[in-house]
Amino acid sequence: MWLKPEEVLLKSALKLWVLERSNRYFVLQRRRGYGEDGGGLAGLLMGTLDAVLDSTSKVAPFRILHQTPDSQVYWSIACGASREEITEHWDWLEHNVMKTLSVFDSNEDVTSFVQGKIRGLIAEEGKGSFIQEEDPEKFREAILKFEKCFGLAEQEKLVTYYSCSCWRGRVPCQGWLYLSTNFLSFYSFLLGAEIKLVISWDEISKLEKTSNVILTESIHVCSRGEDHYFSMFLHINETFLLMEQLANYAVRRLFDKETFENDLVLRDPLQITKRGLENRAHSEQFSAFFRLPKEETLKEVHECFLWVPFSHFNTLGKMCISENYICFASQDGSLCSIIIPLREVIAVEKADPANKGVSISTKGKRAFRFTEVKDFEHLVAKLRIRSGTTSSPHHTASTEVATTSDSDNLVDYYEGQLMAGQKGSSKTVSTEALMTVFHPQDADNLDSKMLKEKMKEQSWNILFVECGRGVSMFRTKKTRDLVLRGIPETLRGELWLLFSGAVNDMATNPGYYTELVEKSLGTCTLATDEIERDLRRSLPEHPAFQSDTGISALRRVLTAYAYRNPKIGYCQAMNILTSVLLLYAKEEEAFWLLVAVCERMLPDYFNRRIIGALVDQAVFEELIRDHLSQLTDHMTDMTFFSSVSLSWFLTLFISVLPIESAVSVVDCFFYDGIKAILQLGLAVLDYNMDKLLTCKDDAEAVTVLNRFFDSVTNKDSPLPQAVQQASNLNDTKSYHPKVDITDLIRESNEKYGDIRYEDVESMRCRNRLYVIQTLEVTTKQNVLRVVSQDVKFSPSDLEELYELFKKEHFLSCYWSANSPVLRHHDPSLPYLDQYRIDCQQFRVLYHLLSPWAHCANRDSLALWTFRLLDENADCLINFKEFACSLDVMYNGSFTDKLKLLFKLHIPPAFTEVESLSPSKGDDLSKEELIHFSQLNVSSPVDIQEADALKRSPEKGKEKIDIQTYLKQWQDELLKKEENIKDLPRMNQFQFIQFSKTLYNLFHGDPEEELLYWAIATVTSLLLKMEEVGRRLQSPTSPAKSPASAAESSAGSQNTLKKDSAPQQTERRNVQSTRRDDQEWSFAFEQILASLLNEPALVRFFEKPLDIKAKVENAKTSQLKARTRV
Repeated sequence: MWLKPEEVLLKSALKLWVLERSNRYFVLQRRRGYGEDGGGLAGLLMGTLDAVLDSTSKVAPFRILHQTPDSQVYWSIACGASREEITEHWDWLEHNVMKTLSVFDSNEDVTSFVQGKIRGLIAEEGKGSFIQEEDPEKFREAILKFEKCFGLAEQEKLVTYYSCSCWRGRVPCQGWLYLSTNFLSFYSFLLGAEIKLVISWDEISKLEKTSNVILTESIHVCSRGEDHYFSMFLHINETFLLMEQLANYAVRRLFDKETFENDLVLRDPLQITKRGLENRAHSEQFSAFFRLPKEETLKEVHECFLWVPFSHFNTLGKMCISENYICFASQDGSLCSIIIPLREVIAVEKADPANKGVSISTKGKRAFRFTEVKDFEHLVAKLRIRSGTTSSPHHTASTEVATTSDSDNLVDYYEGQLMAGQKGSSKTVSTEALMTVFHPQDADNLDSKMLKEKMKEQSWNILFVECGRGVSMFRTKKTRDLVLRGIPETLRGELWLLFSGAVNDMATNPGYYTELVEKSLGTCTLATDEIERDLRRSLPEHPAFQSDTGISALRRVLTAYAYRNPKIGYCQAMNILTSVLLLYAKEEEAFWLLVAVCERMLPDYFNRRIIGALVDQAVFEELIRDHLSQLTDHMTDMTFFSSVSLSWFLTLFISVLPIESAVSVVDCFFYDGIKAILQLGLAVLDYNMDKLLTCKDDAEAVTVLNRFFDSVTNKDSPLPQAVQQASNLNDTKSYHPKVDITDLIRESNEKYGDIRYEDVESMRCRNRLYVIQTLEVTTKQNVLRVVSQDVKFSPSDLEELYELFKKEHFLSCYWSANSPVLRHHDPSLPYLDQYRIDCQQFRVLYHLLSPWAHCANRDSLALWTFRLLDENADCLINFKEFACSLDVMYNGSFTDKLKLLFKLHIPPAFTEVESLSPSKGDDLSKEELIHFSQLNVSSPVDIQEADALKRSPEKGKEKIDIQTYLKQWQDELLKKEENIKDLPRMNQFQFIQFSKTLYNLFHGDPEEELLYWAIATVTSLLLKMEEVGRRLQSPTSPAKSPASAAESSAGSQNTLKKDSAPQQTERRNVQSTRRDDQEWSFAFEQILASLLNEPALVRFFEKPLDIKAKVENAKTSQLKARTRV
């Protein structure tokens, strides 16, 4: 590898390097301790020194230096891992550079020319592949070491590397940690002890920062039950965040494909860089904190001051700028933040140049002034371009509505903003919140509850005057305090839309919902069936959902969302949440609120495996251990909290609290996110702590919590008694004291308000790995339970086979941007079909595990076995099919093994195989293998049915055909009763191939000669018997081909044995036998009876075989085998 020229003082390096070659301008050296002189103590010391100091010499023990006569300073210009590599560089220098150097007069000119030439070679070699790295030259050397140490595929992308220690017991091993797209790798070499550790990200179940007496701060990685600790990092937080990102990326890509498919940034693993991951992490934090669309990318961050007009002071914070938004969040504890969409900006000005000020004016005559902005002039120019504005101050005068204290005008302005994009709104879409239709407020009714409600409204109107109204309002501690007290009924829909960020989605997608409603109208899928079933179960006690108005609106919103996001479609609990949204928001607003909840605020909650909810439950359990340790000490099984709290998270407490109380929880959720639900959950358990500690079992604890929820009220709710749920309870049945929801929410914030958003997100990342690995363990256990009934492998061997099978599935996904196998993984399918492999993957496993893999025609055997197993002709097989085929090879009887071999040589498994490259012999390329595996597997009828299925809107997962499943089950039962008499007959060409396979199987066996003799005897006997049978059946017909076929068959078999006949002769033999395919054939009973007469053959097929050695070898060789492929 060519190196960026660096000075080397040769005098100090003489003892570490040995001279190999030299000329007037160059020196070739070898590292002492490598090569001819073995190693000994010098080799051990050199290896240790190179590993600890990260010397390139560890993986490149050869180097070339550039020298000039009479100079002590040399320049390193190349290094090599092998003598061949460095010799190639040396020869190139002698042929292309040496002659040119003689024309220069001075040594300085020679050195300048050599350096320029080498830099040019490096630039040509790199082609910009390392341009994104901070130090391209260092990174280039790190890649060389990474590839040399671990031997992974060339496509494996190194992301970054760190110096650290890996602990073995109480002993730290200093080395280097390499983080790549698919693996965490560690290398250490200390005094002859070499440590290599390669862990794939998808195997990691726990990744966390820990500390103890010995390790002040370390990173704990748990993989397959093994714990690994890494410490002594220079920047442990940066390292941990990158590891967390890579692990979660791999998990999403391999296990949770439904959310990954929409992620364009991470689709191609070859494009991932350290800088890209860091930028992505910042963008995700930015969009989540400010509730912006996921597509927003953080472009710039400026530390500056924002003038807060109602408080008359400047607050210090950070201005964050993306493609479409300018956001600010304070850092001085004032909890002040703003969001300015560029679509609202009408002018960007330079204000107060002495203080580096920037003034941004928006519609509604609002202006925001930022000061102490670094490079403010450049920022103003960029913001003007992005917002499409000019510097003219007259734009502020053209605003439609002025800021005023009149609340009615503010409402009109806000509604005008929201409805501006609704062009040609469909008549079917409701434009009123259901609460205004079914429970209009009576202005003349001034009872105590309505007076309190009016006071709340007045408090918010005062806030609007101070902080503004709409998407660009100031959000402060006062805003949060008002939310905790409960949002007024009349403002709830507006503020939910604002705090959730749904207002931005709605403003940037005018008319989108109406189009979706029209497109989804009348569609019939599994999702729509489930929606229809649950429509009248959604708040059935509320009058709005006892009428067709509410039911129709709910149907339209849920159906439109299922049409928009078919990966989620519809999930139970969405109906309950949406019905509450429809009470306070207009139909289109409710739709965008649902989008915000499902796709941003509660990610992965409503997919098929509700992974997001399970992750947050794990976070909740962690918080219980931290804050309510007394409760965890009493409850031996933490799964109780998971089971009881699932509905809390999925429905935001709506399903367990009375509706008038639940909406206050939803208020807090839209402002604080999942943090509000976690805090309230802790407060509920804390409130009932004493009673829970006295419970003897889970059922008693559930009863305590249910009674508590029934007793929660909202004493200030203006809803009528007919609507309120708590008021309908029979007080005589409930002896629990009443608890006001406002007091409960206030208490949850006082006690657990110190839980930070950043900590919750970190716990989510950490627990996501655990949750998904737990689901994978459940899948494995279910698959093994089913398969174990049909095979004779031990449970441990079967589990190892499953891990190898699954690993092979994943290995195909590692280095491909659009892996077809990745598309085949579908967690919604039955357990057995979640992981399936194609013919290429099966061949790799066949070579590693099959006892017949030593055959010369092993590729053909693997192909035929795959075709035999692929009964549904989709070119994929599942683990049960794979395990059952191996079980026959290892544990089957003589008859079972022979029957398998027989079936491999007759259709549909058998197909004539001939490699396109004669030099490869019987080996097949990947393309040939895939071609032959798909050959003649589908009849025209099957193809038409498959096409019809693809065209159907109910394809695949949408509609489950019960009849198909019943037929498949019946076929499996009949298959077990298969009689050998039902097997079709084998023609002459197939029989010759069958005989060749038997000859190949016997190669290398201790009784090889005896087995060859036995099979030759059997085949000759069978052919002669068939000839006699022909003559007896038709004595008048001339006897033409069977005898000659016998001779040609025997001849070809003997040729096989001696390995000397040319391939052309063999082809002629095959072609001569094909003419008589219709003349004669063999039944399985004939072949079986003939082979049973040869004891050597019986002994060969009945000798016991142990799969353990093959499995152990496969575990170490699988990655290398896949890398070669």
